[in-house]
Amino acid sequence: MARRIVRTGLQLILITLFIFLAVVFLDNRFRVLPTSIHGHLPMHYSGFVVTDVTITQCSSLNPFSNCQLDPDSWHRVEKDLYLRTGWTSTAYVQFQRKKEEELGPEDKVLVDLKISRLTPPSEYTAKGETEAWEQRPGGIWLKRTASRHASDSGKAVTYIDVLFGADAVDPRPNWEIKDTPLLLDSWTENLETRLSIRRGNPTKMKKPVPRINDNGKFKVMQLADIHLSTGLGVCRDPVPAEIVPGHRCEADPRTLDFIERLLDEEKPDMVIFSGDQVNGETSPDAQSALFKSVKLVTDRKIPYAAIFGNHDDEGDLSREQLMNIYEDLPPEDIDGVGNYIVEVLDRGKSQHSALTFYLLDTHSYSPDERQFRGYDWIKPSQTRWFKNTAQSLRRKHQEYTHIHMNMAFIHIPLPEYRSEGKYFNGHWDEAPTAPGFNSGFKNALEEEGILFVSCGHDHVNDYCMLERDDNDKPSLWMCYGGGGGLGGYGGYNDYVRRVRFYDFDIGPGRVTTYKRLEYGMTEAKVDEMIIVDGGAVKGPDESA
Repeated sequence: MARRIVRTGLQLILITLFIFLAVVFLDNRFRVLPTSIHGHLPMHYSGFVVTDVTITQCSSLNPFSNCQLDPDSWHRVEKDLYLRTGWTSTAYVQFQRKKEEELGPEDKVLVDLKISRLTPPSEYTAKGETEAWEQRPGGIWLKRTASRHASDSGKAVTYIDVLFGADAVDPRPNWEIKDTPLLLDSWTENLETRLSIRRGNPTKMKKPVPRINDNGKFKVMQLADIHLSTGLGVCRDPVPAEIVPGHRCEADPRTLDFIERLLDEEKPDMVIFSGDQVNGETSPDAQSALFKSVKLVTDRKIPYAAIFGNHDDEGDLSREQLMNIYEDLPPEDIDGVGNYIVEVLDRGKSQHSALTFYLLDTHSYSPDERQFRGYDWIKPSQTRWFKNTAQSLRRKHQEYTHIHMNMAFIHIPLPEYRSEGKYFNGHWDEAPTAPGFNSGFKNALEEEGILFVSCGHDHVNDYCMLERDDNDKPSLWMCYGGGGGLGGYGGYNDYVRRVRFYDFDIGPGRVTTYKRLEYGMTEAKVDEMIIVDGGAVKGPDESA
């Protein structure tokens, strides 16, 4: 009897253990971890400090070489330091880290890191002791301290990242990019492979709230097709070839100089990146490319929003990963990545929305090349989301004491951008590369009272075209931003890069648009015109 009870008890234990293991297996089998989305982007674990850094190299010709140290104690930055250009070699930065409360007497905390061929000069502590530098591969020098207090002093290094390019920047709070590239060999020096270190715990960027100015005005700068690369980039069809004689064109520095000049002169209240911020074909590290555009606005504390073009995700990052860089803008359960609204609040402390910007993902290339060649189109789920959102906000917007206005931004133009015989202002220098299939989104825009839609994609088209309804009443402006980047094509009719602006004046419910040029008429507002007045779409002869 006793044996039977013991046997039954053991059976129950085994059955319970089997069920537990099955649940664990199934749970792990179907769980989607955050890292599966974010890939090699830095993971932010609060409370960790870095205790050591090194570089590992391995060769495809040597089956015994291994670029992965013990994963239980070493974290590898998943970026090949050669950007996958080495014929047979790969190399990775790896670092050790521990939670602050787990630091033992034998552990040292990293408090500084330098890149140098020579030993950095020693420094003296407050006690008169000399702090020595420790050498690691690639010209890395570490300063570590055994003091437990170093982990919470603000000096402790808590994360390491890798960026590329002579013009690499890091817009993240508490991050510091090293001026000198890694000195592993000529490859890393030519690629300008750089380390960026974070001190302290991760700090979430506080997004500035877009709000109408006290004078009732609000200015939007649309940056279309800036085509930034990993590194300096290559100029395509620059006009002129050299702004300063003898200084050859470098795409990204010249593009960024142009944008910075306009940011400082125009002082926009918001920047909208309307796609192809990254030139995927020349961005083996898209993070480095995208950081350059983000830093322009974060340094100036300018609110911004972004959608993607067909080239953004042709590098090493997906649209989901790119959107993660753009501060985790909220995804929607609809087709595409980056369908959302931005509400611009009224002046003062009002919580009423004065302007609503709808931003939608126009995807990339046609899913059915045989029937509809070219580019993709806005899907029915996106149209439903747009209409439902607009209708749900209508009552709230009607409570606004002035005229509430709605606008939309996309990357790839709608098929109606091909329409001829309609009024337009600007340049039509290439055939609009709109989708071959018309999903009817233009009609949805008109039905929900959108005043204008602005796109990019076709770099040398910069016109605004007027749509009219069945009663010949102006119903919608369809505009191009005009390509702004030297890394994208521009080879038609001596095309000068340009940027479009939209000026909103809440009092009369008016919108004025114009462009600024990189070269030539650099101080002039080109093709300036009123497109909305009294909160309604206005034609060229109907504006006040």
